[in-house]
Amino acid sequence: MTFDPSGDLETRLYLRNVAGEKGPDIVRQLEHNSFVTGIDEAFNRLAQIDRLNYRDVLDAHKTLFEAVYPWAGQDRAQTAPDIAVSKGEVLFAHPNDARAAVEYGLRLGHDKNFMANKPGEVRGYFAYRHPFLDGNGRTIMVVHTELAQRAGIAIDWAATDKTAYLVALTREVDSPGKGHLDNYLKRYVRSAIGHENLASHIAETRGFDGDPHQSLGSNEVLGRFSEPDIQARYQHQQQHRAADHQPEPHPPANDRPRGRGGRGR
Repeated sequence: MTFDPSGDLETRLYLRNVAGEKGPDIVRQLEHNSFVTGIDEAFNRLAQIDRLNYRDVLDAHKTLFEAVYPWAGQDRAQTAPDIAVSKGEVLFAHPNDARAAVEYGLRLGHDKNFMANKPGEVRGYFAYRHPFLDGNGRTIMVVHTELAQRAGIAIDWAATDKTAYLVALTREVDSPGKGHLDNYLKRYVRSAIGHENLASHIAETRGFDGDPHQSLGSNEVLGRFSEPDIQARYQHQQQHRAADHQPEPHPPANDRPRGRGGRGR
């Protein structure tokens, strides 16, 4: 079934893309073209910011996908505030939880020792929050790669096995902080490769054309968070994730990040 969170596929086309295309396969190719065109600029912008926050993640998404979607840079709290979105076995976080939780992942990622030793855990937090209707994996990969670079490491994503990686990622999302993804990724951790090489490093990785067969699957609308059965499923998932793991705090958001050296953007 075609992912249609707004319920207007027939009149406003697939995710309201600016090209006016109804077919997901065509839109995926447009996404990929936009991504490879914008990735250098996205990395360059992130490199100028001393401490990344949620607004910078939104800005990275806009840079990467504004050629395809008019809502690029807007999160699900703006575009689909009551829609429950899943992919495969994963029910993603409530849209209203995404900001604080991504900030938490960023805080962990800015701890260079933590990031160098547990890049998979940081990646898992980002994946579960799924802030956007589309383009999440590619946007988060760019942000995660920037954080890894600052921690002195790089993940050799091109060498990973996509199926094994997705199995580990699914387990990490389901049970965070237990080493599922870090145990898989540890054999692919390398030394930092130089900021000028980051874009080509990501471009060489398979699965960044939006193909659902190279990801957790296709997004699916389960219903609305206001529906009792969706509320029950979400609460069950939250309890399961927190069962043997310290609850994720909600750090304050910084709306105005400062550039490196104390300069504003």
